[in-house]
Formats: sequence, C-alpha cells, structure tokens
Amino acid sequence: MKKYLLLLLSAGLFFTSCKNDDNIFPDDNGDETQKTANDYPVQNFMYQVMNSFYFWQEDVPNLADSKFESLDDPDYISFLASEPDPEAFFNGLLFEDDRFSFLREDYHDLVNSFQGISKSNGLEFGLSFFGDNSDVFGYVQYVVKDSDADKKGMKRGDIFITIDGEQLFYNSATDNNFHLFNEDSYTLGMADIVDKTITPNNIKVTLTKEEGLTENPIYLSTVIEHNGVKVGYIMYNSFIAGYDDELNEVFGNLKAENIDELVLDFRYNPGGRVTSAIQIASAVYGTNTDELFLKARYNQKIMETFDPGDGEENFVDTTFDSKTPLNTLNLKRVFVIATRATASASELVMNGLAPYVDVVHIGENTVGKNEFSNTFVDDPENNYFYNEDFEDRINPDNQWGIQPLLGRNENADGFLDYTNGLVPDYELDEDAGNLGVLGNADEPLLALALSVISGETAKRSFEPLISVDFVSSSKMFKPGAGKMLMDGLIKPLKSK
Repeated sequence: MKKYLLLLLSAGLFFTSCKNDDNIFPDDNGDETQKTANDYPVQNFMYQVMNSFYFWQEDVPNLADSKFESLDDPDYISFLASEPDPEAFFNGLLFEDDRFSFLREDYHDLVNSFQGISKSNGLEFGLSFFGDNSDVFGYVQYVVKDSDADKKGMKRGDIFITIDGEQLFYNSATDNNFHLFNEDSYTLGMADIVDKTITPNNIKVTLTKEEGLTENPIYLSTVIEHNGVKVGYIMYNSFIAGYDDELNEVFGNLKAENIDELVLDFRYNPGGRVTSAIQIASAVYGTNTDELFLKARYNQKIMETFDPGDGEENFVDTTFDSKTPLNTLNLKRVFVIATRATASASELVMNGLAPYVDVVHIGENTVGKNEFSNTFVDDPENNYFYNEDFEDRINPDNQWGIQPLLGRNENADGFLDYTNGLVPDYELDEDAGNLGVLGNADEPLLALALSVISGETAKRSFEPLISVDFVSSSKMFKPGAGKMLMDGLIKPLKSK
C-alpha cells in the first residue's frame, strides 16, 4: 500500500516566515502596532491548509495562489483580520457545492468521533416527515448498550414527535428545531402508531448524554439458514480502525461456517476510515494485492506533482494497523443494505467492489458523499496533519480542528460520479410501522435481500405501513458525520 503526500507546503508561496514591518493596524487603544500572520493563528492555520489541500482550491477566488504575494503581504494580514469568528472565516473559504467540510473548536471531538467515542445518550434515531406539512417524527433505529437510552428502556421502533415540548419540524437546513438534539439533556414526547397514524401517547422520556460513550460499530453478525442457503449477515455502523481486528475475526467465523452468500448492512453507516473500507472489500472479494481498489483524485496542483501510481490503493491481505492476515470469503456477489443514511466509506466499499463483484443494492438511494477528508490541526511542523504522536506540538492557543474535503476516490473503472447517491437494484423504504428486529429474517430490508437470494421476490409484498420519508438522523449531529477519512493513507513527506 502506497503512502504518500504531496507536500506543497515547502514550495508554496505562503510558507515563509513573517518579516514585513509594514503591516500596521490600530490596536484597541487606537495606537498603531505591527501585525503579522502570527497574530491571527486560527485564521492563518485554516488558510494555509485550505490553500494547499482543499479539493476546490482553484474554484474559490480567495484561495487563489495569485491572491496574495506572501505571508507578510499587508493584504493577506488584512484578510486574516477581516473575520474574527473562526467558523465564519472557515465557511468563507468553502466552495458553494461543498456539503461536507466542517470544523470543531476542540480537535479532540473530531479525533474521538473517529474512534467511536462521543458524548452521547446512546439513542440512534432517524427523522422523517409525516403529514402534509413540515412536521417531523423520530423513530429509534437502535440503542447503544449500557447507554442512558438503554437504561431508560428505549428500543428500536419507538416513535417520538416532540423535543422539550416542541413539535419537531423541518422547513430547510436553517428553519428547523433540530439544534435541540445538541443539548446535553432533552425530553422526548413519545407516540404510537394507531391505524397507520402517528398518535401522541403522553409518555415523556428524558435522556442525558455522557462523556466518552463508546460504540462498537460491529452491531451484529450471524448466519441465517434460508431455503437451504447459508447467508452471512453483518450489521456494521461505522468504519472505525480500532475494531478492524475484531471485524477480521467476524469474517473468519463466517468463512468457517462456509456461507454461500453475504449481506452487509450499512443502512445507518455514515462512513469513516478508508483503510477499514479497503479491509472489508478485501474480505469480501479477495486478498488480490495487485488489483486496484481506488484511485484518489486531489486538486489540480496536487495532481500535477503525482508520479504514475501515486494515489492508488489496491486490495490488501492484512489488516492495516496490526498486519494480521486477512480472512477473505472470495465472493462473486455481495448484498448491501443501504439507505439515505448510508454515506462516504460505505459508498466507497460498494463502488470499489463494483468492477469485481456483483454488488446487489437493497434499500434506497444513498447520500452521495464521494469526497474524502483528513483532520488538520495547528501543527506546522507536521504540515498541519493531525498525528497523535505529535499532540504536544499542537499550538495550545489554537485547538481548532478542521476537516476539509481533499478529493474524490474513483474505482478501477474510473467511476466516481455518484454525487446524487448510488441507486438501489431493489428499492424499499424503511417502514416506521414495522422496523422489525435487526438480523431477523423477517426484518423487511433483510427479508427482501433473502427473497432475492432465493428467487422469491415476486411471492411477497414488501409495501411499508408507514414509509420513512428520511430527513436526517442522530449520526448527523455528531462530529465527523458522513466522513470518509484517508487517515493512514495520506502521509506528509519532507519533499516530493
């Protein structure tokens, strides 16, 4: 597996020391004082990263290489000083079509989220429209074990319609009350489904978040005997490197069971680490290390530095971190349950396998996040890339972390254009009136997959009682939502 990057910083215009004595600004008392980029560490850090690595760098006028002459250009200092709010400054550097770049005031929130650690009450839910207006209801997808939601008796299929006494509603990204889910504690107003109608039941449940709640992304793995066919089933809810060895064991168990077919359930999986995606794809298809899984496409000035083969990642025969030999099923077909909550690294697995394996998509259109990102912090010695071994070098006065989009991954056929999502082969919405038991052969989406496997699709109706009209989910309120993290693949080098 190639490890590279693309260091533009050493050659870039902006990576010089600040020496100009002409950058004079009045201070709070009206006295003239010299200002340098060092006086605006947060904005300077963000600009350096975005100018060098941002996928749409050439499409954002303020990020143009010709915009400023140097770090000590008075116009550059004025630009840094023009927006004191770091979030507004960062957002002002984004391309209009960018849906997924984001930041956090404390980079630890990003790092923890990529390890499956968060401040959470353990309730994972979806949000759906109901009625003919902007009203929204929530439906519980699953509950994290030993969380507050678990202790309060919340379970898959529960319905709620209010939060802190307010009816949930959504008119647009800015006109809704979903921000209430960010509170440390909130109270849900529950409801029942009566005659295909969502009806309040006057039950209230108050949930409180706890720091450091850890979720194992391998929610369930089992083998289902269906009409003489042994079907392996894995529900995997996030691509987290810390569970790669456990995931390898799961594939080993399925291999020992001599399964005939495999169903990967990514319905609630928003993405994560690309190396874990490569591992899963290799465990499905084979440890063919001479065959291409993905090719990364960066911004133009980065691509111009590439040699043949740079940016390419093949299938693997070991886990990425521990180098444990990989268990593989060597399948020619795989079923993937994917919905409008499925994004990023989940979509990467589907797209990367498509040239080699018959990927049968059950469910709904996916999100369409075909871009990847990386975590950056104020560590110029490491070219701003976050590295846990160098945390002592991160500027203590600037703890912001940014997660800008760096590029897109294409598969071996060169396909990467799925911004509108991957289209299902067999379409079926989740049914809020019958979510079913995950991993049970009667759960609607899994039942559809099993019916396709057995050739019985035409013999059963899968019409939902209350079709989910998906708006958002609990995972979208967490740091790193919808992430495809090139952690471990991108390596800053001293020279290119």
